[in-house]
Amino acid sequence: MRLRLRLSQFHSHRTLSQTPRFVHSSSRRNVSASHEHSASPAPSQLLSTSTSTSTCTPSRPPLARLPTSTVFRSYVITRLSSSPALLTLCFTMLQRMLDSKSYLTSIERNPVLAKILKSTFYAQFCAGENKKEVTVSTAAAREALGYDGIILEYALEVLGGKAPTAEEIEAEVNIWRNGMLASIEVAREGDFIGLKWSGLGRHALHLLKTQQPATPEMQLAIEAACEAAAAKNVALLPSAEEESSNPGSEAWTLALQKKYNTPEQGRAVLYATYQCYLKSITTRLAQHLVKARQEGYIAGVKLVRGAYLASEPRHLIWDTKEETDASYDACAEAVLKQQWTASVPAPPSAPNSPFPDVNIVLATHNLASVQKAQAIRAAQLAASTSPTSLPRLTYAQLQGMADEISQELVQDPAKIEDVQSKVVKCMTWGTTTQCLNYLMRRASENKEAAMRTEDTRKAMGRELWRRCKGGLGLA
Repeated sequence: MRLRLRLSQFHSHRTLSQTPRFVHSSSRRNVSASHEHSASPAPSQLLSTSTSTSTCTPSRPPLARLPTSTVFRSYVITRLSSSPALLTLCFTMLQRMLDSKSYLTSIERNPVLAKILKSTFYAQFCAGENKKEVTVSTAAAREALGYDGIILEYALEVLGGKAPTAEEIEAEVNIWRNGMLASIEVAREGDFIGLKWSGLGRHALHLLKTQQPATPEMQLAIEAACEAAAAKNVALLPSAEEESSNPGSEAWTLALQKKYNTPEQGRAVLYATYQCYLKSITTRLAQHLVKARQEGYIAGVKLVRGAYLASEPRHLIWDTKEETDASYDACAEAVLKQQWTASVPAPPSAPNSPFPDVNIVLATHNLASVQKAQAIRAAQLAASTSPTSLPRLTYAQLQGMADEISQELVQDPAKIEDVQSKVVKCMTWGTTTQCLNYLMRRASENKEAAMRTEDTRKAMGRELWRRCKGGLGLA
């Protein structure tokens, strides 16, 4: 669903650049990386579990809820993205439009061109430019498509540059603060808000990379967002950063988890994001879980495969997609079962530590990982006398992607029994230019993932054919 929702490389001699992003996830983001998508098709009902309730066949095909215009648009866009030649051509054309100063080819100056792009690429992946548009889009996602909530992100981030002045630091912090509070205002109870700590500005990025605490001004902005989220029963999903700044980001997040993820709160207000393409992630996850137990707070765990494959040092990342998949599934199994496992063991420093309470976000477009998580939950439901005792679980995918998986999840009969689970979509808001810049940057970083949309293209093609036959009376 980050899937809620991750930064590109920072160049030391660039001026301040504000471009759009997903959080997640994530997965980007956070979030969706080049490891994120399953290569095999997703035939109808593959998400059904083995329990008697979950094997019931829905009365309508899962994608029947989507408007025909959405199905057609998804088919065309995934057809473009699944072809390397067409995807490269599309990148080139969009980049020229974004960079153009000509009235005819500039998105910001040519209203006709802006309208075309807003009704196609923007409409596919983004929620709106302002509160009114976002409210309409998110309401449709809940009421017409059945999603239990939204991961909402403001499509603006700071990508580094020369050292900022004191006035620039203050301005960047205020931009982040205002965007966060505006997102929380639009969100409903139970929703998520995606963010990046490095989005606080160039100085924040420096502090993260040098593992220093936030400045007092940054801390006030962060706490304002946390207090607003806690008051509205909204959760915050800080995305993972590049590994060079991840330790700093994790330190900020864990300190805030201790303050806000209290047993009295009853849920995680702050999550930490774990990129499972990193070889060290199972160890770090275990260390953080022990810390949560020892300090008495709820661990918020968001799992993604990773968003910086092209820029991270290769020795830090698993050599194959299969190894990344195994790492993801192992982390998911441990937190879902709330048990130490051979893959995620208790650290040697605390070998007998009990497992902490956890809230979980599985941000993935990978069918196999979703199925494995469902199987675990089905077994837990069958063995449990109280479904409310299971950890909170959220499945998350990105808006405009993997709708065949999201809709199967939403309509799975077993979900009715699993009162502690939900399905959400990660939706970004911002201007057309901001969001298209985001799409360009993220797709360029994760070109392999952008091309791995064959499952969705086939699903949309089947749905279009079904509707055509129905219109001709052949169904």
